[in-house]
Amino acid sequence: MRIRGVIKGLGLLGTFALFLYTVSYLMFIRNQQNPKESSSVQRAAAEETILKKLEGLEGRVNKIVESLEHRLRREEPAAEPQKELKELKEVKKPEPQPKPKKKKAKKLFPNSFLFSNWGEDLSEEEQRAAERAFVQYGYNVFLSDRLPLNRSLPDTRNPRCATKVYPKQLPTISVVLIYLDEALSILKRAIRSIIDKTPAHLLKEIVLVDDHSTHDDLQGSLDEYIEVIHQERPDLIKKVRHKESLGLIQARISGWDAAVSDVVAILDAHIEVHKQWAEPLLARIKEDRTVVLSPVFDKVNFDTLQVVKYIPAAHAFDWKLWCMYESFRPEWYKRHDETEPGKSPSVMGILVADRLFLGEIGVLDKGMQIYGGENVELGIRVWTCGGSIEVVPCSKIAHIERAHKPYALDLSISLKRNALRVAEVWMDDYKNNVLISWNLPLKNHGIDIGDVSERKKLREKLKCKPFKWYMDNVYPQLDTWEDLVSYGAMRNNLSENNCIDQGPVPGSVPILHPCHFYSPQMCYYRRSGEFYIGGIKSHKYSSNRCLVDPGEGHVPGLHDCKVASQKGFHMYWEFKQGQEVRNKHSNRCLEIAQGLDSYYHLVIQTCSGQHWRIHNVIKDF
Repeated sequence: MRIRGVIKGLGLLGTFALFLYTVSYLMFIRNQQNPKESSSVQRAAAEETILKKLEGLEGRVNKIVESLEHRLRREEPAAEPQKELKELKEVKKPEPQPKPKKKKAKKLFPNSFLFSNWGEDLSEEEQRAAERAFVQYGYNVFLSDRLPLNRSLPDTRNPRCATKVYPKQLPTISVVLIYLDEALSILKRAIRSIIDKTPAHLLKEIVLVDDHSTHDDLQGSLDEYIEVIHQERPDLIKKVRHKESLGLIQARISGWDAAVSDVVAILDAHIEVHKQWAEPLLARIKEDRTVVLSPVFDKVNFDTLQVVKYIPAAHAFDWKLWCMYESFRPEWYKRHDETEPGKSPSVMGILVADRLFLGEIGVLDKGMQIYGGENVELGIRVWTCGGSIEVVPCSKIAHIERAHKPYALDLSISLKRNALRVAEVWMDDYKNNVLISWNLPLKNHGIDIGDVSERKKLREKLKCKPFKWYMDNVYPQLDTWEDLVSYGAMRNNLSENNCIDQGPVPGSVPILHPCHFYSPQMCYYRRSGEFYIGGIKSHKYSSNRCLVDPGEGHVPGLHDCKVASQKGFHMYWEFKQGQEVRNKHSNRCLEIAQGLDSYYHLVIQTCSGQHWRIHNVIKDF
């Protein structure tokens, strides 16, 4: 068996060599016979024996050779002599052993948003580092630090955008990046993407506006990176640093003030621009210098940093002046061209405009604080003072949506103040709707909105249209709330410490609950007789939740007003401040009664003289 194994390993050439060697060896033995010690008969017998052995060995070797040649012809092409010699020298390598599986580390932060969809293979030390950075920044800095600065992004534009041809002669652009304690790798990636994806002859400068960051790496390390950039593009980057934190609104104003090119793009620093992002914007402004533009934002997940495609949409707002996405006006869809710009009531904060035109109409309101509302103020001002606002689908920017904003935990404070400032300057008779939406009294609300005299003078100087024109021609989707007569928490005279509440959501039964005066207890009464509980919608296309008398039983209902109307529920009530709430159809009243648990509950029953008071009255009813 050993000989067969050796022969099999030698191949044809090796087997033949072995045969010659064997013959030579036997002949050597024959020649070494001592004639003096052997008779002629003995020598003849020995020779005969050797020859027989040689013949037997030759026969066996020939059979082996024939067998090997047959197998080689059947299984593989004949090997070349050089290959045969190589096979003799090679030693078979051992099979690679599979690496032992890495033991998964214990999940240290099971309730952290960061690790819901990411970080499965991190060690405990890496988890701690990633979580610390996430709490500090609101997005995944641990991952960002490990991604290339020039990473490629998926092209999420409509395919027709890639076929568009833009004029060779376009305005130059200054790109402003505003930030406060941004992660260094995020800021570097924003800079890199702008340089790589903006034609060099169009990119005049990048203006970095630092709203008094405290992180050390945004000084020395960032300066070192800027020096590297300047070796490639001398003096491309300009830095502006506030001596104290003034807020993002002031930072945007500082960026505009420092810019020198034809067009200014004011962006957040946690962005990456897509290819050919600038050309559609610059071409549109070349056509009309009075148009203020916004690219389409793609979402960058705060945890995985993957890009999620967003479709083009208008930038809108509610009466609190919170931003929201909304469909374009019907005429945009009738064009059947998703690459065309769409009219928008406002911008989200990121904006691109002719630099001089933006200055002519007042840039942004310096009297606003921190963040929020400035985009709506700009939208109303541009539209009513001679310009327009559009969203450009062929311009795409990837924008990180933070899990939380570490620099301002409660933005509602500044947003509320800024919203009241916008209302006072620009909204005329509709300014009460902003107060109502924030559940503030129409008089003596106690919020200092600052001096608005300069902004009112600007409005007069620009000869801007009234806000009603804006409502009718730009944003007719807003509900005017014209027949709203009262709002706020409602209490019954038998239990002043309890208020009407929307109850569990989802659910269809209002309840009586200790007063806390937050949104679930906000009630709104319209002159038409509808009672909304748990909030009021700002738009005509939305539906509120109406108080209804089901017509049987004693439990009041709370249903979508459109559904309640379709199903014929009794949803219209008669009410005057300090009097009963009586259903116009059933003639029963909304009242309270003690249950078996001794607590008061809302009931529908025959009117017994109970009365209600609502917190705020808009007009006599």
